[in-house]
Amino acid sequence: MFIEIKICEPQTKQEFKKYYELRWKILRKPWKQPKGSEKDEREKEATHIMACIDSKIVGVGRLHFNTEKEAQIRYMAIEEEYRRKGIGSLILKELEKRAKEKGAEHIVLNAREKAVKFYKKHYYKTVKRTYTLFESINHWKMQKRL
Repeated sequence: MFIEIKICEPQTKQEFKKYYELRWKILRKPWKQPKGSEKDEREKEATHIMACIDSKIVGVGRLHFNTEKEAQIRYMAIEEEYRRKGIGSLILKELEKRAKEKGAEHIVLNAREKAVKFYKKHYYKTVKRTYTLFESINHWKMQKRL
């Protein structure tokens, strides 16, 4: 069975609402974090990407620039039942493409311990252990040259 996955940016208020709801549901709700904690001060300047099957948002990711040459990926999240189907890879490749188009020479990210293997598969290198989120989720700084 062929499933068409559409990669795009949220455009409407409703799409952004669903986009942020998915980010909160996957990245914050399991740790009893409040709605709103899935956002930060860089939302307006960032590039937001989502993967949709029909009209359902099944994955999200965000890109922003720390410097002219350094881009950062944050808030990658895929609906549980759609994991291991290539959706995360599609979002990651689109974010990398856009970073490169805007002049980035490398990308950094802070991967949750469970996601390190995924990023290594996409040629990211582990730099160092960074922080522990919600007293339970270890993060690793990773980097990739473009």
